Amino acid sequence: MKKLMFLSASLLLVVFFSSCGKDLGALTSSNFKANPSPLEVKAGVVNVDITGQIPAKYFNKNAVLTVTPVLKYGSGSVKGTPKVLQGEKVKANNQKIYYKTGGNFSLSASYNYIPEMLVSELVLEFDVTQKKKTYKLPSVKIADGVIATSTLLSTKAGETGPVIIADKFQRIIEEKEGANILFLIQQAQLRKSETNSASMNDFLKKVKEVQSTESLQVNKLEIAGYASPDGPFSMNKGLSEKRQKVTEDYIKRQLKKLKTSVPVSSEITAEDWDGFKQLVEASNIEDKNTILRVLSSYNDPEQREREIKNLAAAYKSLADDVLPQLRRARITLVYNVVGKSDEEIKELLASNPSALSVEELLYAATLTEDLNQKASVYEKAINQFPEDVRGYNNLGIVRFRQNDLNKAEEMLLKAAAKAPASADVNYNLGLTSLAKGEWMKAENYFAKATGTSGNLNTATGALYTAKGDYSKAKTAFASEATNNAGLVQILNADYSGAMKTLNAVEKPDATTAYLKAIVGARTNDKDQVYKNLKQAVSLDKSLAQKAMKDIEFSKFASDSAFLNVLK
Repeated sequence: MKKLMFLSASLLLVVFFSSCGKDLGALTSSNFKANPSPLEVKAGVVNVDITGQIPAKYFNKNAVLTVTPVLKYGSGSVKGTPKVLQGEKVKANNQKIYYKTGGNFSLSASYNYIPEMLVSELVLEFDVTQKKKTYKLPSVKIADGVIATSTLLSTKAGETGPVIIADKFQRIIEEKEGANILFLIQQAQLRKSETNSASMNDFLKKVKEVQSTESLQVNKLEIAGYASPDGPFSMNKGLSEKRQKVTEDYIKRQLKKLKTSVPVSSEITAEDWDGFKQLVEASNIEDKNTILRVLSSYNDPEQREREIKNLAAAYKSLADDVLPQLRRARITLVYNVVGKSDEEIKELLASNPSALSVEELLYAATLTEDLNQKASVYEKAINQFPEDVRGYNNLGIVRFRQNDLNKAEEMLLKAAAKAPASADVNYNLGLTSLAKGEWMKAENYFAKATGTSGNLNTATGALYTAKGDYSKAKTAFASEATNNAGLVQILNADYSGAMKTLNAVEKPDATTAYLKAIVGARTNDKDQVYKNLKQAVSLDKSLAQKAMKDIEFSKFASDSAFLNVLK
Protein backbone atom coordinates (compact mmCIF):
# COMPACT_ATOMS: atom_id res chain seq x y z
CA MET A 1 0.00 0.00 0.00
CA LYS A 2 2.75 2.40 0.88
CA LYS A 3 4.49 1.50 -2.36
CA LEU A 4 1.34 2.32 -4.35
CA MET A 5 0.94 5.69 -2.65
CA PHE A 6 4.56 6.51 -3.45
CA LEU A 7 4.03 5.72 -7.15
CA SER A 8 0.90 7.88 -7.29
CA ALA A 9 2.74 10.84 -5.79
CA SER A 10 5.57 10.38 -8.26
CA LEU A 11 3.15 10.43 -11.18
CA LEU A 12 1.57 13.66 -9.91
CA LEU A 13 4.98 15.28 -9.72
CA VAL A 14 5.73 14.22 -13.32
CA VAL A 15 2.47 15.74 -14.51
CA PHE A 16 3.11 18.88 -12.49
CA PHE A 17 6.60 19.41 -13.87
CA SER A 18 5.56 18.53 -17.41
CA SER A 19 2.93 21.24 -17.30
CA CYS A 20 4.66 23.77 -15.15
CA GLY A 21 8.38 23.29 -15.45
CA LYS A 22 9.03 22.10 -18.96
CA ASP A 23 10.39 24.53 -21.58
CA LEU A 24 8.11 25.45 -24.48
CA GLY A 25 8.83 23.49 -27.62
CA ALA A 26 9.40 24.76 -31.14
CA LEU A 27 6.47 26.02 -33.20
CA THR A 28 6.07 25.56 -36.96
CA SER A 29 4.68 27.59 -39.85
CA SER A 30 1.53 25.45 -39.71
CA ASN A 31 0.66 27.24 -36.47
CA PHE A 32 0.47 30.66 -38.19
CA LYS A 33 -1.16 32.43 -41.11
CA ALA A 34 -0.25 35.79 -42.68
CA ASN A 35 -2.65 37.92 -44.70
CA PRO A 36 -1.76 38.92 -47.35
CA SER A 37 0.76 36.30 -48.36
CA PRO A 38 2.97 37.16 -50.07
CA LEU A 39 3.20 40.60 -48.53
CA GLU A 40 2.30 43.66 -50.59
CA VAL A 41 3.10 47.36 -50.38
CA LYS A 42 0.17 49.76 -50.48
CA ALA A 43 0.42 53.52 -50.01
CA GLY A 44 4.11 53.07 -49.20
CA VAL A 45 3.42 50.71 -46.33
CA VAL A 46 3.55 46.90 -45.95
CA ASN A 47 0.67 45.88 -43.70
CA VAL A 48 0.09 42.31 -42.56
CA ASP A 49 -2.39 40.60 -40.25
CA ILE A 50 -1.15 37.47 -38.48
CA THR A 51 -3.17 34.80 -36.75
CA GLY A 52 -1.64 32.10 -34.56
CA GLN A 53 -2.86 28.87 -33.02
CA ILE A 54 -1.25 27.52 -29.85
CA PRO A 55 -1.93 23.75 -29.50
CA ALA A 56 -3.42 22.16 -26.43
CA LYS A 57 -1.05 21.03 -23.66
CA TYR A 58 1.72 23.21 -25.03
CA PHE A 59 1.72 26.46 -23.10
CA ASN A 60 3.45 26.28 -19.72
CA LYS A 61 1.21 27.77 -17.02
CA ASN A 62 4.07 29.96 -15.75
CA ALA A 63 5.43 31.03 -19.15
CA VAL A 64 5.31 34.40 -20.90
CA LEU A 65 5.79 34.21 -24.69
CA THR A 66 6.62 37.37 -26.69
CA VAL A 67 5.90 36.95 -30.43
CA THR A 68 7.64 39.54 -32.63
CA PRO A 69 6.99 39.80 -36.38
CA VAL A 70 10.23 40.69 -38.16
CA LEU A 71 10.57 41.60 -41.84
CA LYS A 72 14.03 40.53 -42.98
CA TYR A 73 15.65 41.75 -46.20
CA GLY A 74 19.23 41.64 -47.42
CA SER A 75 21.41 42.56 -44.49
CA GLY A 76 18.66 44.46 -42.72
CA SER A 77 15.49 43.81 -40.78
CA VAL A 78 12.73 45.73 -39.10
CA LYS A 79 10.59 44.61 -36.18
CA GLY A 80 6.86 45.03 -35.88
CA THR A 81 4.86 45.49 -32.68
CA PRO A 82 5.15 42.30 -30.58
CA LYS A 83 2.32 40.29 -29.08
CA VAL A 84 2.71 39.03 -25.48
CA LEU A 85 1.01 35.81 -24.37
CA GLN A 86 0.99 34.44 -20.84
CA GLY A 87 0.24 31.19 -19.07
CA GLU A 88 -2.76 30.91 -16.80
CA LYS A 89 -0.75 31.26 -13.57
CA VAL A 90 1.09 34.42 -14.62
CA LYS A 91 -0.19 37.53 -12.87
CA ALA A 92 -0.19 40.13 -15.65
CA ASN A 93 -2.62 41.67 -18.15
CA ASN A 94 -1.59 39.92 -21.35
CA GLN A 95 -3.70 37.47 -23.34
CA LYS A 96 -3.89 34.15 -21.53
CA ILE A 97 -3.27 30.85 -23.21
CA TYR A 98 -4.54 27.86 -21.23
CA TYR A 99 -2.48 24.71 -20.93
CA LYS A 100 -5.28 22.22 -21.50
CA THR A 101 -7.02 23.93 -24.41
CA GLY A 102 -4.36 26.08 -26.03
CA GLY A 103 -5.76 29.12 -27.83
CA ASN A 104 -5.70 31.50 -30.78
CA PHE A 105 -4.24 34.98 -31.01
CA SER A 106 -3.81 37.69 -33.63
CA LEU A 107 -1.53 40.62 -34.24
CA SER A 108 -0.88 43.17 -36.96
CA ALA A 109 2.35 44.63 -38.24
CA SER A 110 3.17 47.59 -40.42
CA TYR A 111 6.46 48.41 -42.15
CA ASN A 112 7.43 51.48 -44.13
CA TYR A 113 8.50 50.15 -47.49
CA ILE A 114 11.99 50.56 -48.87
CA PRO A 115 13.14 49.03 -52.19
CA GLU A 116 15.40 46.52 -50.42
CA MET A 117 12.25 44.80 -49.13
CA LEU A 118 11.45 43.60 -52.65
CA VAL A 119 13.22 40.35 -51.69
CA SER A 120 12.32 39.65 -48.09
CA GLU A 121 10.59 37.27 -45.73
CA LEU A 122 8.40 37.69 -42.71
CA VAL A 123 9.45 35.65 -39.68
CA LEU A 124 8.16 35.37 -36.15
CA GLU A 125 10.68 35.49 -33.34
CA PHE A 126 9.81 34.05 -29.92
CA ASP A 127 11.18 35.11 -26.54
CA VAL A 128 10.15 33.10 -23.46
CA THR A 129 10.27 34.08 -19.80
CA GLN A 130 9.52 31.23 -17.45
CA LYS A 131 9.75 32.38 -13.87
CA LYS A 132 13.38 33.49 -13.67
CA LYS A 133 14.45 31.71 -16.80
CA THR A 134 14.59 33.29 -20.29
CA TYR A 135 15.25 31.61 -23.62
CA LYS A 136 14.39 31.83 -27.32
CA LEU A 137 12.45 29.47 -29.54
CA PRO A 138 13.48 28.90 -33.15
CA SER A 139 12.07 31.61 -35.44
CA VAL A 140 9.40 30.64 -38.00
CA LYS A 141 9.03 32.00 -41.53
CA ILE A 142 5.38 32.69 -42.34
CA ALA A 143 5.38 34.75 -45.59
CA ASP A 144 7.45 35.97 -48.48
CA GLY A 145 7.53 39.56 -49.66
CA VAL A 146 7.06 42.05 -51.07
CA ILE A 147 4.81 42.56 -54.09
CA ALA A 148 5.77 46.13 -54.97
CA THR A 149 3.78 46.66 -58.17
CA SER A 150 2.04 49.75 -56.74
CA THR A 151 5.44 51.49 -56.60
CA LEU A 152 5.48 51.53 -60.41
CA LEU A 153 3.20 54.58 -60.15
CA SER A 154 4.95 57.50 -61.83
CA THR A 155 4.63 60.97 -60.31
CA LYS A 156 7.23 62.41 -62.68
CA ALA A 157 6.46 65.29 -65.01
CA GLY A 158 6.30 63.09 -68.09
CA GLU A 159 3.36 61.13 -66.69
CA THR A 160 1.46 63.78 -64.71
CA GLY A 161 1.78 66.67 -67.16
CA PRO A 162 2.59 69.89 -65.26
CA VAL A 163 1.45 73.12 -66.91
CA ILE A 164 3.73 75.68 -68.51
CA ILE A 165 1.77 78.96 -68.61
CA ALA A 166 2.24 79.94 -72.22
CA ASP A 167 3.58 83.14 -73.71
CA LYS A 168 1.34 85.34 -75.87
CA PHE A 169 3.99 85.96 -78.46
CA GLN A 170 2.67 86.22 -82.01
CA ARG A 171 4.95 86.53 -84.98
CA ILE A 172 2.22 88.29 -86.97
CA ILE A 173 -0.43 90.43 -85.28
CA GLU A 174 -3.23 91.91 -87.35
CA GLU A 175 -3.99 95.58 -86.63
CA LYS A 176 -6.52 98.02 -88.09
CA GLU A 177 -6.61 101.76 -88.64
CA GLY A 178 -9.83 103.43 -89.76
CA ALA A 179 -11.46 106.73 -90.70
CA ASN A 180 -14.94 107.89 -91.71
CA ILE A 181 -16.03 110.25 -94.47
CA LEU A 182 -19.46 111.75 -93.72
CA PHE A 183 -21.99 112.82 -96.37
CA LEU A 184 -24.99 115.14 -96.33
CA ILE A 185 -28.48 113.69 -96.36
CA GLN A 186 -29.37 112.06 -99.68
CA GLN A 187 -26.00 113.09 -101.17
CA ALA A 188 -22.85 111.28 -102.28
CA GLN A 189 -20.50 114.19 -103.01
CA LEU A 190 -17.15 114.36 -101.23
CA ARG A 191 -16.63 117.50 -99.19
CA LYS A 192 -13.25 119.10 -98.57
CA SER A 193 -14.08 119.38 -94.88
CA GLU A 194 -14.11 115.59 -94.80
CA THR A 195 -11.15 114.81 -97.08
CA ASN A 196 -9.03 117.38 -95.23
CA SER A 197 -10.15 116.31 -91.74
CA ALA A 198 -7.62 115.47 -89.06
CA SER A 199 -8.79 111.84 -88.96
CA MET A 200 -8.29 111.47 -92.73
CA ASN A 201 -4.84 113.03 -92.59
CA ASP A 202 -3.88 110.71 -89.73
CA PHE A 203 -5.19 107.76 -91.71
CA LEU A 204 -3.11 108.59 -94.78
CA LYS A 205 -0.04 109.09 -92.58
CA LYS A 206 -0.61 105.63 -91.13
CA VAL A 207 -0.80 104.14 -94.63
CA LYS A 208 2.53 105.76 -95.45
CA GLU A 209 4.09 104.58 -92.17
CA VAL A 210 2.98 100.99 -92.70
CA GLN A 211 4.40 101.03 -96.22
CA SER A 212 7.76 102.35 -95.10
CA THR A 213 8.27 100.30 -91.91
CA GLU A 214 9.99 96.94 -92.27
CA SER A 215 8.15 95.36 -89.34
CA LEU A 216 4.74 96.39 -90.75
CA GLN A 217 3.03 94.79 -93.73
CA VAL A 218 -0.06 96.01 -95.56
CA ASN A 219 -2.73 93.35 -95.76
CA LYS A 220 -5.61 95.16 -97.48
CA LEU A 221 -7.71 98.28 -97.48
CA GLU A 222 -11.47 97.98 -97.01
CA ILE A 223 -14.00 100.59 -98.12
CA ALA A 224 -17.65 100.31 -97.07
CA GLY A 225 -20.46 102.59 -98.15
CA TYR A 226 -23.43 103.17 -95.83
CA ALA A 227 -26.78 104.92 -95.81
CA SER A 228 -28.91 105.80 -92.80
CA PRO A 229 -32.10 103.71 -92.38
CA ASP A 230 -34.50 106.56 -93.21
CA GLY A 231 -36.13 106.88 -96.59
CA PRO A 232 -36.90 104.27 -99.26
CA PHE A 233 -34.64 101.23 -99.42
CA SER A 234 -33.93 101.61 -103.15
CA MET A 235 -32.76 105.18 -102.65
CA ASN A 236 -30.56 104.19 -99.71
CA LYS A 237 -29.03 101.34 -101.67
CA GLY A 238 -28.10 103.70 -104.49
CA LEU A 239 -26.65 106.23 -102.04
CA SER A 240 -24.49 103.64 -100.30
CA GLU A 241 -23.15 102.41 -103.66
CA LYS A 242 -22.28 105.94 -104.80
CA ARG A 243 -20.64 106.82 -101.48
CA GLN A 244 -18.54 103.68 -101.67
CA LYS A 245 -17.52 104.45 -105.28
CA VAL A 246 -16.52 108.08 -104.78
CA THR A 247 -14.60 107.17 -101.63
CA GLU A 248 -12.77 104.34 -103.39
CA ASP A 249 -11.79 106.66 -106.26
CA TYR A 250 -10.54 109.25 -103.79
CA ILE A 251 -8.49 106.73 -101.81
CA LYS A 252 -6.93 105.30 -104.95
CA ARG A 253 -5.82 108.79 -105.98
CA GLN A 254 -4.26 109.29 -102.55
CA LEU A 255 -2.48 105.97 -102.73
CA LYS A 256 -1.08 106.93 -106.11
CA LYS A 257 0.27 110.15 -104.61
CA LEU A 258 1.90 108.10 -101.86
CA LYS A 259 3.37 105.85 -104.55
CA THR A 260 1.96 102.79 -102.91
CA SER A 261 -0.22 99.95 -104.05
CA VAL A 262 -2.70 98.39 -101.65
CA PRO A 263 -5.34 95.73 -102.43
CA VAL A 264 -8.75 97.35 -102.06
CA SER A 265 -11.97 95.52 -101.21
CA SER A 266 -15.41 97.12 -101.16
CA GLU A 267 -18.87 96.50 -99.75
CA ILE A 268 -22.10 98.40 -99.11
CA THR A 269 -24.74 98.51 -96.39
CA ALA A 270 -27.93 100.00 -97.78
CA GLU A 271 -29.53 100.68 -94.41
CA ASP A 272 -27.21 100.62 -91.42
CA TRP A 273 -29.52 99.31 -88.72
CA ASP A 274 -26.63 97.79 -86.73
CA GLY A 275 -24.85 101.12 -86.59
CA PHE A 276 -28.16 102.80 -85.72
CA LYS A 277 -28.67 100.45 -82.77
CA GLN A 278 -25.12 101.00 -81.46
CA LEU A 279 -25.46 104.77 -81.56
CA VAL A 280 -28.87 104.70 -79.86
CA GLU A 281 -27.55 102.43 -77.09
CA ALA A 282 -24.69 104.86 -76.46
CA SER A 283 -26.95 107.96 -76.50
CA ASN A 284 -29.06 109.79 -73.93
CA ILE A 285 -32.03 110.14 -76.27
CA GLU A 286 -35.47 110.28 -74.69
CA ASP A 287 -37.44 107.07 -75.31
CA LYS A 288 -34.17 105.23 -76.02
CA ASN A 289 -35.53 102.00 -74.56
CA THR A 290 -38.71 102.29 -76.62
CA ILE A 291 -36.66 102.70 -79.79
CA LEU A 292 -34.57 99.64 -78.93
CA ARG A 293 -37.74 97.61 -78.29
CA VAL A 294 -39.00 98.60 -81.75
CA LEU A 295 -35.75 97.34 -83.28
CA SER A 296 -36.08 93.98 -81.52
CA SER A 297 -39.83 93.66 -82.23
CA TYR A 298 -39.87 94.34 -85.97
CA ASN A 299 -37.67 92.84 -88.67
CA ASP A 300 -39.24 94.72 -91.58
CA PRO A 301 -37.20 97.92 -92.19
CA GLU A 302 -40.21 100.00 -93.32
CA GLN A 303 -42.27 98.96 -90.29
CA ARG A 304 -39.33 99.88 -88.03
CA GLU A 305 -39.06 103.31 -89.63
CA ARG A 306 -42.80 104.01 -89.28
CA GLU A 307 -42.87 103.02 -85.62
CA ILE A 308 -39.82 105.16 -84.81
CA LYS A 309 -41.19 108.20 -86.68
CA ASN A 310 -44.33 107.93 -84.55
CA LEU A 311 -42.11 108.87 -81.59
CA ALA A 312 -42.04 112.51 -82.66
CA ALA A 313 -39.73 113.99 -80.00
CA ALA A 314 -37.37 111.05 -80.12
CA TYR A 315 -37.25 111.07 -83.90
CA LYS A 316 -36.11 114.70 -83.94
CA SER A 317 -33.17 113.76 -81.70
CA LEU A 318 -32.40 110.85 -83.98
CA ALA A 319 -32.47 113.06 -87.04
CA ASP A 320 -30.14 115.59 -85.41
CA ASP A 321 -27.69 113.35 -83.55
CA VAL A 322 -27.75 109.77 -84.87
CA LEU A 323 -28.75 109.59 -88.54
CA PRO A 324 -26.08 112.03 -89.81
CA GLN A 325 -23.34 109.76 -88.43
CA LEU A 326 -24.67 106.85 -90.49
CA ARG A 327 -24.42 108.66 -93.85
CA ARG A 328 -20.84 107.71 -94.41
CA ALA A 329 -18.10 105.68 -95.98
CA ARG A 330 -15.81 103.73 -93.70
CA ILE A 331 -12.16 103.26 -94.73
CA THR A 332 -10.17 100.58 -92.89
CA LEU A 333 -6.50 99.77 -93.35
CA VAL A 334 -5.75 96.18 -92.34
CA TYR A 335 -2.05 95.59 -91.71
CA ASN A 336 0.23 93.10 -89.97
CA VAL A 337 2.74 93.85 -87.25
CA VAL A 338 5.56 91.39 -87.88
CA GLY A 339 7.52 90.38 -84.78
CA LYS A 340 11.11 89.33 -84.41
CA SER A 341 12.24 86.13 -86.05
CA ASP A 342 13.48 83.19 -83.98
CA GLU A 343 17.05 84.01 -84.94
CA GLU A 344 16.64 87.66 -83.93
CA ILE A 345 15.22 86.61 -80.58
CA LYS A 346 18.08 84.17 -79.99
CA GLU A 347 20.67 86.81 -80.86
CA LEU A 348 19.11 89.38 -78.51
CA LEU A 349 18.80 86.77 -75.79
CA ALA A 350 22.55 86.26 -75.94
CA SER A 351 23.60 89.88 -76.45
CA ASN A 352 20.92 92.16 -75.04
CA PRO A 353 18.04 90.33 -73.33
CA SER A 354 16.69 93.62 -71.92
CA ALA A 355 15.64 94.48 -75.48
CA LEU A 356 13.13 91.63 -75.42
CA SER A 357 9.56 91.97 -74.17
CA VAL A 358 8.22 89.55 -71.59
CA GLU A 359 6.32 87.68 -74.30
CA GLU A 360 9.45 87.41 -76.44
CA LEU A 361 11.49 86.17 -73.47
CA LEU A 362 8.93 83.52 -72.54
CA TYR A 363 8.72 82.49 -76.19
CA ALA A 364 12.51 82.24 -76.34
CA ALA A 365 12.36 79.45 -73.73
CA THR A 366 10.36 77.36 -76.20
CA LEU A 367 13.14 77.54 -78.79
CA THR A 368 15.30 75.01 -76.93
CA GLU A 369 14.76 71.54 -75.47
CA ASP A 370 17.72 71.89 -73.12
CA LEU A 371 16.31 72.24 -69.60
CA ASN A 372 19.30 74.23 -68.32
CA GLN A 373 18.91 76.71 -71.16
CA LYS A 374 15.19 76.96 -70.51
CA ALA A 375 15.89 77.66 -66.84
CA SER A 376 18.34 80.41 -67.79
CA VAL A 377 15.72 82.11 -69.98
CA TYR A 378 13.07 81.98 -67.27
CA GLU A 379 15.53 83.40 -64.76
CA LYS A 380 16.07 86.36 -67.12
CA ALA A 381 12.30 86.78 -67.40
CA ILE A 382 12.00 86.85 -63.60
CA ASN A 383 14.79 89.41 -63.29
CA GLN A 384 13.32 91.73 -65.95
CA PHE A 385 9.64 91.21 -65.18
CA PRO A 386 9.45 90.22 -61.49
CA GLU A 387 5.68 90.76 -61.28
CA ASP A 388 4.87 88.27 -64.03
CA VAL A 389 3.76 84.97 -62.51
CA ARG A 390 4.73 82.96 -65.60
CA GLY A 391 8.49 83.23 -65.08
CA TYR A 392 8.26 81.68 -61.59
CA ASN A 393 5.74 79.02 -62.61
CA ASN A 394 7.63 77.94 -65.69
CA LEU A 395 11.00 77.86 -63.95
CA GLY A 396 9.35 75.71 -61.28
CA ILE A 397 8.24 73.25 -63.94
CA VAL A 398 11.75 73.08 -65.41
CA ARG A 399 13.08 72.23 -61.94
CA PHE A 400 10.31 69.64 -61.58
CA ARG A 401 11.41 68.02 -64.84
CA GLN A 402 14.97 68.04 -63.51
CA ASN A 403 13.66 66.23 -60.40
CA ASP A 404 14.72 69.09 -58.14
CA LEU A 405 11.45 69.03 -56.23
CA ASN A 406 12.48 71.44 -53.47
CA LYS A 407 13.55 74.11 -55.96
CA ALA A 408 10.42 73.45 -58.01
CA GLU A 409 8.24 74.00 -54.95
CA GLU A 410 10.15 77.17 -54.04
CA MET A 411 9.51 78.72 -57.47
CA LEU A 412 5.88 77.62 -57.57
CA LEU A 413 5.22 79.11 -54.13
CA LYS A 414 6.59 82.41 -55.43
CA ALA A 415 4.21 82.09 -58.38
CA ALA A 416 1.33 81.42 -55.97
CA ALA A 417 2.25 84.54 -54.00
CA LYS A 418 1.77 86.55 -57.22
CA ALA A 419 -1.41 84.73 -58.29
CA PRO A 420 -2.90 82.74 -55.37
CA ALA A 421 -6.07 81.93 -57.33
CA SER A 422 -4.26 80.59 -60.39
CA ALA A 423 -5.66 77.14 -61.13
CA ASP A 424 -2.54 76.19 -63.10
CA VAL A 425 -0.13 77.22 -60.33
CA ASN A 426 -2.14 75.29 -57.72
CA TYR A 427 -2.27 72.29 -60.05
CA ASN A 428 1.52 72.37 -60.42
CA LEU A 429 2.00 72.73 -56.67
CA GLY A 430 -0.25 69.70 -56.20
CA LEU A 431 1.87 67.64 -58.59
CA THR A 432 5.05 68.71 -56.79
CA SER A 433 3.60 67.76 -53.41
CA LEU A 434 2.45 64.43 -54.83
CA ALA A 435 5.94 63.70 -56.15
CA LYS A 436 7.33 64.52 -52.69
CA GLY A 437 4.89 62.10 -51.06
CA GLU A 438 3.02 64.93 -49.30
CA TRP A 439 -0.46 63.67 -50.11
CA MET A 440 -2.53 65.98 -47.92
CA LYS A 441 -0.85 69.05 -49.37
CA ALA A 442 -1.37 67.68 -52.86
CA GLU A 443 -5.07 67.14 -52.17
CA ASN A 444 -5.47 70.71 -50.88
CA TYR A 445 -3.78 72.18 -53.94
CA PHE A 446 -5.83 70.08 -56.36
CA ALA A 447 -9.00 71.32 -54.62
CA LYS A 448 -7.99 74.85 -55.70
CA ALA A 449 -7.07 73.81 -59.25
CA THR A 450 -10.54 73.62 -60.81
CA GLY A 451 -10.33 75.09 -64.30
CA THR A 452 -6.67 74.27 -64.80
CA SER A 453 -5.44 73.65 -68.31
CA GLY A 454 -3.73 70.55 -66.91
CA ASN A 455 -5.39 67.14 -66.59
CA LEU A 456 -6.86 67.19 -63.10
CA ASN A 457 -8.28 63.67 -63.53
CA THR A 458 -4.79 62.32 -64.21
CA ALA A 459 -3.43 64.15 -61.19
CA THR A 460 -6.13 63.02 -58.76
CA GLY A 461 -5.96 59.50 -60.16
CA ALA A 462 -2.24 59.41 -59.34
CA LEU A 463 -2.96 60.82 -55.87
CA TYR A 464 -5.60 58.18 -55.11
CA THR A 465 -3.21 55.48 -56.33
CA ALA A 466 -0.42 56.75 -54.10
CA LYS A 467 -2.82 56.74 -51.13
CA GLY A 468 -3.87 53.17 -51.91
CA ASP A 469 -7.47 53.98 -52.86
CA TYR A 470 -7.42 52.03 -56.11
CA SER A 471 -11.19 52.14 -56.66
CA LYS A 472 -11.32 55.96 -56.68
CA ALA A 473 -8.15 56.04 -58.77
CA LYS A 474 -9.77 53.86 -61.44
CA THR A 475 -12.78 56.19 -61.59
CA ALA A 476 -10.55 59.26 -61.86
CA PHE A 477 -8.50 57.81 -64.72
CA ALA A 478 -11.72 56.78 -66.50
CA SER A 479 -10.83 55.90 -70.11
CA GLU A 480 -7.34 57.42 -70.15
CA ALA A 481 -4.61 55.37 -71.82
CA THR A 482 -1.51 55.91 -69.68
CA ASN A 483 0.86 53.72 -67.71
CA ASN A 484 -0.64 54.92 -64.44
CA ALA A 485 -4.17 54.15 -65.61
CA GLY A 486 -3.10 50.65 -66.66
CA LEU A 487 -1.33 50.14 -63.33
CA VAL A 488 -4.49 51.01 -61.40
CA GLN A 489 -6.48 48.48 -63.41
CA ILE A 490 -3.88 45.82 -62.50
CA LEU A 491 -4.18 46.78 -58.83
CA ASN A 492 -7.97 46.44 -59.18
CA ALA A 493 -7.49 42.98 -60.78
CA ASP A 494 -9.02 44.21 -64.05
CA TYR A 495 -6.46 42.48 -66.22
CA SER A 496 -8.27 42.60 -69.58
CA GLY A 497 -8.93 46.29 -69.05
CA ALA A 498 -5.31 46.87 -68.10
CA MET A 499 -4.00 45.17 -71.23
CA LYS A 500 -6.40 47.17 -73.40
CA THR A 501 -5.27 50.42 -71.76
CA LEU A 502 -1.57 49.62 -71.99
CA ASN A 503 -1.90 48.64 -75.65
CA ALA A 504 -3.42 52.09 -76.30
CA VAL A 505 -0.64 54.13 -74.60
CA GLU A 506 0.39 56.78 -77.13
CA LYS A 507 4.11 56.56 -76.47
CA PRO A 508 4.78 53.17 -74.85
CA ASP A 509 8.02 52.86 -72.90
CA ALA A 510 9.83 50.29 -70.76
CA THR A 511 7.30 50.66 -67.94
CA THR A 512 4.44 50.02 -70.36
CA ALA A 513 6.01 46.72 -71.40
CA TYR A 514 6.86 45.76 -67.81
CA LEU A 515 3.25 46.32 -66.71
CA LYS A 516 2.02 44.19 -69.61
CA ALA A 517 4.39 41.43 -68.46
CA ILE A 518 2.84 41.62 -64.98
CA VAL A 519 -0.61 41.22 -66.53
CA GLY A 520 0.74 38.14 -68.31
CA ALA A 521 2.12 36.74 -65.05
CA ARG A 522 -1.13 37.29 -63.15
CA THR A 523 -3.13 35.62 -65.91
CA ASN A 524 -0.55 32.83 -66.34
CA ASP A 525 0.16 33.81 -69.95
CA LYS A 526 3.82 32.90 -70.47
CA ASP A 527 3.97 34.35 -73.97
CA GLN A 528 2.88 37.77 -72.69
CA VAL A 529 5.40 37.56 -69.83
CA TYR A 530 8.40 36.74 -72.00
CA LYS A 531 7.50 38.94 -74.97
CA ASN A 532 6.90 42.04 -72.86
CA LEU A 533 9.81 41.48 -70.48
CA LYS A 534 12.10 41.22 -73.49
CA GLN A 535 10.75 44.55 -74.76
CA ALA A 536 11.04 46.17 -71.32
CA VAL A 537 14.65 45.06 -70.83
CA SER A 538 15.61 46.21 -74.33
CA LEU A 539 14.39 49.71 -73.41
CA ASP A 540 15.72 49.73 -69.84
CA LYS A 541 18.38 47.18 -68.91
CA SER A 542 17.91 47.82 -65.17
CA LEU A 543 14.53 46.09 -65.39
CA ALA A 544 16.28 42.73 -65.86
CA GLN A 545 17.52 42.81 -62.26
CA LYS A 546 14.18 44.11 -61.05
CA ALA A 547 12.30 41.27 -62.76
CA MET A 548 14.68 38.68 -61.26
CA LYS A 549 13.69 39.91 -57.79
CA ASP A 550 10.05 40.73 -58.51
CA ILE A 551 7.73 38.31 -56.75
CA GLU A 552 5.20 38.89 -59.54
CA PHE A 553 7.37 36.57 -61.65
CA SER A 554 8.31 34.07 -58.93
CA LYS A 555 6.47 31.18 -60.63
CA PHE A 556 8.69 31.64 -63.70
CA ALA A 557 11.98 32.11 -61.83
CA SER A 558 13.28 28.61 -62.55
CA ASP A 559 12.15 28.61 -66.18
CA SER A 560 15.11 28.71 -68.59
CA ALA A 561 13.11 30.80 -71.08
CA PHE A 562 12.50 33.38 -68.37
CA LEU A 563 16.18 33.49 -67.46
CA ASN A 564 17.20 33.82 -71.12
CA VAL A 565 14.94 36.83 -71.56
CA LEU A 566 16.67 38.59 -68.67
CA LYS A 567 20.23 37.92 -69.79
